[in-house]
Amino acid sequence: MREPAHELARCLADQAEAVCRHYLSSGRRQGSHWLVGDVRNTPGRSMFVRLRDTVKGPAGRWTDAATGEHGDLLDVIRESLCLAEFQDVAKEARAFLSRPREEVPLATNAHQHTRVPTGSTESARRLFAMSRPTTGTIVETYLRNRGITTLHGTGSLRFHPRCYFRPDVHGPTETWPAMIAAVTDLAGRQTGAHRTWLTPDGMDKAPVDTPRRAMGDLLGHAVRFGMPDGVMAAGEGIETVLSLRCVMPDMPMAAALSAAHLSAILFPSTLLRLYVIRDNDAAGDAACDSLVARAAEAGIEALVLSPTMEDFNEDLRHIGPGALRASVARQLVRRDRHRFLNRAA
Repeated sequence: MREPAHELARCLADQAEAVCRHYLSSGRRQGSHWLVGDVRNTPGRSMFVRLRDTVKGPAGRWTDAATGEHGDLLDVIRESLCLAEFQDVAKEARAFLSRPREEVPLATNAHQHTRVPTGSTESARRLFAMSRPTTGTIVETYLRNRGITTLHGTGSLRFHPRCYFRPDVHGPTETWPAMIAAVTDLAGRQTGAHRTWLTPDGMDKAPVDTPRRAMGDLLGHAVRFGMPDGVMAAGEGIETVLSLRCVMPDMPMAAALSAAHLSAILFPSTLLRLYVIRDNDAAGDAACDSLVARAAEAGIEALVLSPTMEDFNEDLRHIGPGALRASVARQLVRRDRHRFLNRAA
């Protein structure tokens, strides 16, 4: 019979210093505590782990003074190795506990190989894997508060309850809930991730300087909603694209995440017609012109969808879905108007 989580945590606590030396190798012992930057093994002194029972608490418990996070040594294993599922955490814990005590190294090559560069493609994949579906989470609250109610077919979006946010390379790490979006290539392989940090109630973006950030390999790729065949639409922001999906839920769409990346988005081999979702600003105009020209060179018909206001999310929120649908209808070719708008709710 497998040990329950609390029993695994207790066994790890009996070897707290060995656990820290192995999984938090960037830290060091100071008195009865192990000091390290954070639970992901960043160098520093913000996080401390109790190495023995004291009047303040049992061995194995840890607190990050910079973020207020806390937990046990199972959390250390999960976060330091970026494991998504508890069965993987438990498997790693049992493997560690099965080693002879004296064979636990200060830092093993196997452990070092599990570390990946911050902002890399692999780091983005791990972040998305650690996140969970958005159903019933504050991601839905946030999107609905932006007027976006068509949420089926958004499997490329997930929710992370405590996503790390660092204001700058030297600043302390914070944690905020976040909407995590998978950036994928034309074959569906994840190449990056986009984070939108949210307030705890999901009513707005988090009050930080840059509440949206992307990571990984982004050039040419996008956050995708639906599989493109002969027709698709592409725009900059996730919310802009999701706003159009409220009136055209069956049209495949892609969010390139910025004007520069929109102009460089790659075309599926089957694409015959591309609708370029334009943002009403100078950067949006430049990206639109560049993408239309690239599509024409590739033999793809390119048509521009322009908002009434600054972008289509503003249109959705201020003129409503009915007026938005009418505005979009005038900009579609007839066969697409019948194919996509007639199925809108």
